[in-house]
Amino acid sequence: MKIHEYQAKEILRRYGVPVLEGHAATSGDQAVAAAEKIGGKVWVVKSQIHAGGRGKGRFIEQVSAEAIALAVNGDDVDEGEGGVRLAFSLEDVRKHTESMLGHTLVTKQTGAEGKLVRTVFIEAGCNIDRELYLSVMLDRSENRILFMASKHGGMNIEDVAHDTPEEIHNILVHPASGMTAFQARQLAFKIGLSGKEVRAASKFFMNMYKCYMETDSDMVEINPLVVTNEGAVVALDCKMSFDSNAMYRQKAIAEYRDLHEEEATEIEAGKWGLSFVKLDGNIGCLVNGAGLAMSTMDIIQFKGAMPANFLDVGGGAGREQVTAAFEIITKDPAVKGILVNIFGGIMQCDVIAEGVIAAVKEVGLTVPLVVRFAGTNAELGKKILAESGLNITPATSLDEAASAIVKAISE
Repeated sequence: MKIHEYQAKEILRRYGVPVLEGHAATSGDQAVAAAEKIGGKVWVVKSQIHAGGRGKGRFIEQVSAEAIALAVNGDDVDEGEGGVRLAFSLEDVRKHTESMLGHTLVTKQTGAEGKLVRTVFIEAGCNIDRELYLSVMLDRSENRILFMASKHGGMNIEDVAHDTPEEIHNILVHPASGMTAFQARQLAFKIGLSGKEVRAASKFFMNMYKCYMETDSDMVEINPLVVTNEGAVVALDCKMSFDSNAMYRQKAIAEYRDLHEEEATEIEAGKWGLSFVKLDGNIGCLVNGAGLAMSTMDIIQFKGAMPANFLDVGGGAGREQVTAAFEIITKDPAVKGILVNIFGGIMQCDVIAEGVIAAVKEVGLTVPLVVRFAGTNAELGKKILAESGLNITPATSLDEAASAIVKAISE
């Protein structure tokens, strides 16, 4: 689960991680009031969407190839055009806020459709001396928490990772000891800090580790992590995501969920207990088991096509869930064919067959459908499909099924 920057900073503040004063706003009046509360002469107006690259993003009035190319490329974006803007007066705060709210922002991470801005974050200005980079995540290959940092931060961090990967430093945290003071100082030295900056950064890293662990975070990215002219270390931006499976014990964080930022089909799938992720291909997939689903997508690509989704109905799906899964897949206009790949274990193939037939009759079938059954009651499932009178192509192996559906959408 992802959250907005202003929400992430509320969490960081609770754990003693230094952030600037800021307030969310959904109107020009609220933005001005927030700026007045913060005080000072300089503010930053930040559009709040679940995507990075906001500073280099571009607002578009209508979707066109040219507008999207400009937005995704991020070149020649003036300070008054992107999704993050400086304001030197209350009038600027209002103007920037009202030009962002209700408009679509396209960045390298939003995709061509962009994201509608519904909230902005008004934050205090900052005397920046240097921009650094920090992220915290789980390194699954090492089974440890990984701190990744660089003395180069800001909007071009991807270039640093590509051109000079040696400038990115990693520290693994042992689960028994947690983040130690020694490791925190070591990381601070590696990214070029000295003197009181090291003390400030060490405390920052220690508190960040505690925040990460206690909130069931999946990933925290601070970019930029800035050193101010006064030697303070501050999180100028923050992205946080969380383990969705742990939200039952993170009630307060679960409240931050913004359904506007999620795919409608993924929300609908969640209601039925289905694991669904929309992709960019044209072959819809309905599979039981995450591993089998990944294999199915792999072989579709191997055959020269692209999957339109990841959809795992799980091991105990019934007829109603299968019908719901079909409805979700067929709502995608990009889908030109559907591949059902079921290995019957706990789930029985004849039950899935009945669900497939019910779904086809309910939602209609205007694209080719290939079904592969293996395992418990596979032959009975095939018999049910054969006697249904519907235009369904059976397959015995996954290779045969993938070849059949790729051929069908090409004809």
